[in-house]
Amino acid sequence: MNVAQTPKPAISWPALLVGLGLTLPLLGILLSGLFHDPHDLGNPLEDETAPRFTLPRLDGQGTLSLEQLRGKPTIINFWATWCQSCPLEHPVLEQAAREFGDQVQFVGIAYEDKSERLSAWLQRANRGRPSAYPTLIDVGGKVAVAYGVYGVPETYFVDAQGTVKHKKTGPFLPSADPTADGRLELRRILGEML
Repeated sequence: MNVAQTPKPAISWPALLVGLGLTLPLLGILLSGLFHDPHDLGNPLEDETAPRFTLPRLDGQGTLSLEQLRGKPTIINFWATWCQSCPLEHPVLEQAAREFGDQVQFVGIAYEDKSERLSAWLQRANRGRPSAYPTLIDVGGKVAVAYGVYGVPETYFVDAQGTVKHKKTGPFLPSADPTADGRLELRRILGEML
């Protein structure tokens, strides 16, 4: 009995190598994404001079410029009334501004918002008390663009010489868990700057 044997397929080594050459780099890119925090957008301004600005104050008391704040570390917080997490972050920043106000200047910069809404929002959030720090109006969003703001809230830490030292994307939120407490994170960053 003569049974015909099916020929064994030959491996095409060049095709296999080309396939591996295309697949392995793509697999490496996919795997590297597993270890990247999608919220960490980087900080191209780190160790660079903070972009200058002169903006109108929400309270109507003229303008405020970054140059006026030199000589003291400055915390610049970009926020908006339409921001979902800003109401949770605001008390943390207010408390820190009241606690560290003699050593650090806090400034809020309103992003894509209206003065009337901002004033009403701050009145409610502060329960009728004056704000612990000034809020400036970023007319046209030019300062936010200069700082590379992706969304709000974003907070920039500028040293007394005007150099950006740190950026926080997202809110400083209070938490009972010390590893996730934004108040402790804010204090740690401030401690590094002072």
